Amino acid sequence: MLRGVRGAITVLENDAEEILSATRELLEAILAANPQMKREDLGAAWFTLSEDLDAVYPAQAARQIGWQYVPLMCAQEVPVPGGLRSCIRVLLLWNTEQLQEEIRHIYLRGAAVLRPDLLED
Repeated sequence: MLRGVRGAITVLENDAEEILSATRELLEAILAANPQMKREDLGAAWFTLSEDLDAVYPAQAARQIGWQYVPLMCAQEVPVPGGLRSCIRVLLLWNTEQLQEEIRHIYLRGAAVLRPDLLED
């Protein structure tokens, strides 16, 4: 069965190392929150960046943590007026038997405003 796992994080500036570090932090938080997730069960990862971020592809961070064979894609987020700036988003496609309600989606830093309904107390 294929499930989607979402996450997002914000950065302070359009800097390559800051984007890569934040993306690694986000991916590691998703893995920690979903301990059954294994790299070999990932079908793909889709990253988007808000239009003000263009210093580096966030997919590089996934390669840095060992996702050598996971298909990765990056794109610019739709620039909706009033949308969250300085934001990196990810959608992981995960082959798992986990129920949708068992999956933990992670929104860090300023990105927590995107899905306050998914934040734990």
